[in-house]
Amino acid sequence: MNAQEIIRSIEAEQIKSNLPDIYVGDTVKVGVKIKEGEKYRVQPYEGVVIAKRNGGINETITVRKVFSRRGR
Repeated sequence: MNAQEIIRSIEAEQIKSNLPDIYVGDTVKVGVKIKEGEKYRVQPYEGVVIAKRNGGINETITVRKVFSRRGR
């Protein structure tokens, strides 16, 4: 067994199977963890997925925050 096969087998054990499929263009709700002093809080926001990178356990998405100005 080479190093890549070992890494893939470990990743296969760790990856979650119950996550929804996310595609570029989807609107998602995200919770961002913010540190204020010694405490953390989660600030939720909604945005559009504009990029996806990598795959499997290392997959990342880029979300552009939807910013609406109502009343102007």
